[in-house]
Amino acid sequence: MTFEVLAPESIAAKAAAIIAADARDAVATRGRFLLAVSGGRSPWEMLRALVHEDVPWNNVHVYQVDERVAPAGDPDRNLTHLRESLLSHAPLPPDHIYPMPVEVPDLQMAAAQYAATLRATAGTPPVLDLAHLGLGPDGHTASLVPGDPVLEVSDADVGVTAIYMGHPRMTLTYPMLNRSRRILWLVTGADKVEALRRLRAGDTSIPGGRISRKQADVLADFAAVGQAQ
Repeated sequence: MTFEVLAPESIAAKAAAIIAADARDAVATRGRFLLAVSGGRSPWEMLRALVHEDVPWNNVHVYQVDERVAPAGDPDRNLTHLRESLLSHAPLPPDHIYPMPVEVPDLQMAAAQYAATLRATAGTPPVLDLAHLGLGPDGHTASLVPGDPVLEVSDADVGVTAIYMGHPRMTLTYPMLNRSRRILWLVTGADKVEALRRLRAGDTSIPGGRISRKQADVLADFAAVGQAQ
């Protein structure tokens, strides 16, 4: 795991530069770049910064790390912000975004459907080039939340959670995330100090601590490490 502390206004640009460089390398090597994005404010800033980078957009494919179960267009949906931040500003082919099908009434069937989409587009087993992750104050990442049975899923790439902060959620599971070629953490805010300390220590008692460390890079701001800027 690599670790870098940056000013909060620099994190989005640094993350975008990493993603763009990986995209160019992946397209040159394998012909495409497979990116999965989590929810939260930081990724939308990162994606808006990515629009200004040198990215081979026609060969980029974007997946969701997780999604709240809510109607289409709902402000709680990560997809709403993903489209506003990226699709409205970058020449990414619209069919290269793969939304989690959380509007399907049978959520377990919907999770299996998204897993099939991953296999069809990212191989068997599917491998992402880069998965972006955030970290909650409680140590959750993606929608892998403390105490939820989804934490123990080992035989599926997509799972469904119980209600967490108002919504059931669909999420990529540990097996799927840990196959990623790179895992890029963005951790910001003073409420993350303890969770970040535990993540860096490899504390597997928090959900984030069970994410593979060998291909992980962490970008944190001063507040998240308990420092004044």
